[in-house]
Amino acid sequence: MNDTSTNTVSDELFEQHKTRLSEPQSLSPKDVDTLKDSIKKLLAQNNATLIAHYYVDSHIQALAEEVGGCVSDSLEMAKFGKKSDAELLVVAGVKFMGETAKILSPEKKVIMPTLEATCSLDIGCPAEEFKNFCSQYPDREIVVYANTSAKVKALADWVVTSSIAVDVIDHLDSLGKKIIWGPDKHLGSYIQTKTNADMVLWNGSCIVHDEFKFDGLKKMKAIHPDAEVLVHPESPKEVVSIADMVGSTSQILKAAKDSSAKKFIVATDKGIFYQLIKNNPDKEFYETPTAGEGATCKSCSQCPWMGLNSLTNLQEVLQNLDNEIIVDPDVSNLANRSLSKMINFTY
Repeated sequence: MNDTSTNTVSDELFEQHKTRLSEPQSLSPKDVDTLKDSIKKLLAQNNATLIAHYYVDSHIQALAEEVGGCVSDSLEMAKFGKKSDAELLVVAGVKFMGETAKILSPEKKVIMPTLEATCSLDIGCPAEEFKNFCSQYPDREIVVYANTSAKVKALADWVVTSSIAVDVIDHLDSLGKKIIWGPDKHLGSYIQTKTNADMVLWNGSCIVHDEFKFDGLKKMKAIHPDAEVLVHPESPKEVVSIADMVGSTSQILKAAKDSSAKKFIVATDKGIFYQLIKNNPDKEFYETPTAGEGATCKSCSQCPWMGLNSLTNLQEVLQNLDNEIIVDPDVSNLANRSLSKMINFTY
């Protein structure tokens, strides 16, 4: 069963958010070193740890590694923050990641370089609309992707990331559960294909992955016939169908490292290329073509909100200790139940 009657995030809604976006200021190597030295001191002074996503600026990723922080996908980010002894968690990513860290570690202060960094899947799935959608299917288990607000997570029975989504749905299907899935329709469709589970899907999509195109990927593959194609399951099913491997960001990184191939075409946010190239200096990586270039595409294979994280605003937030993530305690308690299932899931 597949119900995608609810509208995905509209172009108008995207433009409302995009008007607030700006590219981080380019920095000289000297500026980078100066900022990194300052941030390291501020992290130590505030008993803080830096948690960064694979899609943020490469300078932030490198810094997180240098200070013993975390660079990972959203599942490992959540686990790291929960286990950390630090009193202050600094989350470089998008807002739902900061909310998740706060929900799992309510006793800790969580701040972000900017609170403007959101996610098209998040803004395209308002909690009240999703609640009304779910009320049409009262006999179904509600499973939501991590790329959602705390309020949406509070409505859910389960929260999952792309790295465990198939296993969780397969597990629930084996128990005879019918599923409501939100918000990413492409990931939901991929899970249906892998598990044959009975699912109704919210009609959301990621502006980055939704733009990867079958024809462009076929042409790229023709140019590099010896390249393996690595695809994130948030991509359209036609793109997924060409993949040699489909998986989360961490799974893509592992596949590239483990493979004997020397060339790869990668369909996910290009922020991952820092880790791909660093871990595989003898291999070549190519971006999957998108719907267009410049003003003709919304993302050009890079999340505009992830791009709002910079060394400059990272330094500023550690100096001012503002941009704090606050989650209503009642919402947090409900969301914590579904998030804890994700953290503790083994199958």
